[in-house]
Amino acid sequence: MLKLTPNGEVVASVISYSLCSGSLVLINKLILHYLPFPSLVIVTQLLSSIFLIYGGNFFGVMPIDGMKMEFLKPYLIYTVAFSTGVYTNMMCLNQANVETVIVARALSPLIVSFLDPIFLGRELPSRRSIFALCLIVVGASGYASTDEAFKTQGWHAYFWPTLYLGIITFEMVYGKQIVRSVKFLTVSGPVQYTNLLGWPPMLAFAQFGGEFERLEEMKRSYDVDSNWALIGKLPTESIALVVMGCLVGTGIGYTGWWCRGKISATSFTLVGVLNKCITVIVNLLIWDQHASPMGIMSLFVCLIGGAFYKQAPMRKDKVGEDSPFDDQTPTSDTDVEMNQSNISDLTKRINQATSSDEDMGKPLIRNED
Repeated sequence: MLKLTPNGEVVASVISYSLCSGSLVLINKLILHYLPFPSLVIVTQLLSSIFLIYGGNFFGVMPIDGMKMEFLKPYLIYTVAFSTGVYTNMMCLNQANVETVIVARALSPLIVSFLDPIFLGRELPSRRSIFALCLIVVGASGYASTDEAFKTQGWHAYFWPTLYLGIITFEMVYGKQIVRSVKFLTVSGPVQYTNLLGWPPMLAFAQFGGEFERLEEMKRSYDVDSNWALIGKLPTESIALVVMGCLVGTGIGYTGWWCRGKISATSFTLVGVLNKCITVIVNLLIWDQHASPMGIMSLFVCLIGGAFYKQAPMRKDKVGEDSPFDDQTPTSDTDVEMNQSNISDLTKRINQATSSDEDMGKPLIRNED
């Protein structure tokens, strides 16, 4: 098995997450064209991911973590934010264009960059990074001034994007904190807990949003009386998109938590913005609901600003905090968080060496360690 260098892991995690994230936005947009049920689509993707995870474990190809009460509380809080964020994202896609969702994401790094020092122990962003983040705000403002939905509906058009912005900001900061504090034995742990806890709230959102009533109306329009019969009546391309969305949705679960553990909360938020560049290009090619040329230019100003951002290092008094996912060599551009088990083991050896007479004069770290 190929073992990547620490920097190689960072690059691989960013690229894999970007591919999944960028493509899932477009896939979900296309799915909603055929099936206008945002919450039910997400429930399908979450349950499919759970099926794949436990199916892989059943056949012995994928180890998973057992369910523990100590992990449920932090992940339950995260799941509320995750589910609400997914729902607001889908509502944005259902009522606006793809670029509107991207603008909401473009504004989130600026907010997260000031929450990083408060809650996650990083330095304040440099002047270069502040300029880059402000450039993102300028680009997003330019987009809003050219958006037809904004011109005709005013700020009402940005209700869902604004709500999405606030939720995604909390999710990014709290998600990084979970990575640092909750220790799983397998890479499936975060995806497993998130999806298991995530689908019940999405069913509730579907009920509140009247999606079950609209589903019944669709069944009557196709003259069928069951969901299975409806599936048989749907266009083949819609079924293919749903299957693709389930696979990519599982992939984004794994790559997202991997990437989140390798970089800071602000950088992870920025990756979510920058990886939408390819989504914009594809959207312009295949979809007729997109922004004006000036709006697209403003959007690319956001992306240019993101390219100039440089991740802030950890504060000196925070170097050495644990992160089970983050094992790269500490540098100014990567997380400098050590695994707590290593610290505890070293402390134990120090105590043994200083309290035992027979250990006096022997090396602190023995060869067998």
